[in-house]
Amino acid sequence: MRRRIMTTAVAAAGLLALTACTSGGGDGGDEGRGDITIWYSNNEAEIAWGKQMVEAWNAEHADEQVKAQEIPAGSSSEEVIGAAITAGNAPCLVYNTSPAAVPQFQKQGGLVNLSEFDDGDDYITERSGDLAEQYRSTDGGFYQMPWKSNPVMIFYNKAMFAQAGLDPENPPLATYDEFLATARTLVSSGAAPFAINPAPTSEFFQSWFDFYPLYAAQSGGKLLVEDGAATFDDANGEAVAEFWATLYSEGLAGNEQYQGDAFADGLAAMSIVGPWAISVYGEDVEWGSVPVPTQAGTAPEETYTFSDAKNVGMFTACENQATAWDVLKFSTNEEQDGIWLEETGQMPLRQNLTETYADYFEANPAYEQFGEQAARTVEVPNVPNSIEIWQTFRDGYSNSVIFGEEPVSTFLTDAAAEIDELAQG
Repeated sequence: MRRRIMTTAVAAAGLLALTACTSGGGDGGDEGRGDITIWYSNNEAEIAWGKQMVEAWNAEHADEQVKAQEIPAGSSSEEVIGAAITAGNAPCLVYNTSPAAVPQFQKQGGLVNLSEFDDGDDYITERSGDLAEQYRSTDGGFYQMPWKSNPVMIFYNKAMFAQAGLDPENPPLATYDEFLATARTLVSSGAAPFAINPAPTSEFFQSWFDFYPLYAAQSGGKLLVEDGAATFDDANGEAVAEFWATLYSEGLAGNEQYQGDAFADGLAAMSIVGPWAISVYGEDVEWGSVPVPTQAGTAPEETYTFSDAKNVGMFTACENQATAWDVLKFSTNEEQDGIWLEETGQMPLRQNLTETYADYFEANPAYEQFGEQAARTVEVPNVPNSIEIWQTFRDGYSNSVIFGEEPVSTFLTDAAAEIDELAQG
């Protein structure tokens, strides 16, 4: 199932509180070989991948064994990792590192700069291509290995669309006008209580699953912050925010939290999801998928979206960093990325993905659209105060877009001004 990197705003505050006043991180090097410990997610499919990867490595490296475990329980994996950095007992590698948390972990001095390895930059950029640049820190180094993504798209319920008299095979969803007209038909016909129902709650990450994918598409691939300044206080940001504001003001999306899965439970006819949804909904909902809409419509092969990525961090508490780097490269090589794809259905952050694994996508055509979309994704900005920036944006968005308490233009201008200051560190 989809992983949220925080469960409450309190958890976000906890992560910020863990941040130390030091800056930078450790330097990668060629010294330090021996046994290492790694953490991975507690998702069943990811555990299966992790166990086979460790077994494959250990079988060939008697003097450099890997011990693996699930990330210890906590209110969030990010809070657990932050606490481990503070305590000095973080593992060598964590295969569940949120890009949004990387600036905080780096500020704590907890992350190794992978660019300091002789082949660090070359390996990362050759594997991930142009997408890798989104994961560089402001000092030019890579403090995270771009690993895997869940590019989000629109899932829709074909049965509900047919019930509403809409074409379930070619739904009119490409432009904002088409999407809104379709949404009105779904609700007025009684096919669904809501056309779409993203979480209206205030956690900082919720904007990754409503505003941000559509902004990525509308802007042609812009990040929320670029070159130290907010990008969204413009015509593109206003178009996206007004689109969502219309959905809420007309009751086509709900502004009260739903305790469950609105799409699976039939509360909403559409949802913004990644490829994880194929296995979750596949047997329960007759679904279709399309790219997120833009104001005037954009060809699918040119549409951007949010990546919903998780990456791998190497931590400065690791004594055997040379071994850890070799394990990191082994676990992200072409063979292991292929096994990852088979086990989880999540997209490795690898260039030429659909060509490299053509046999997989031919055998699993439902995933091909996501594989193609993975080449056009936008990440959260890798900037100081990342989580606080997103919380600032979410607070303003909730007040203006979801609850209609102030004009969209006012929200965009005020939030951009605050975020410009936060992005300076």
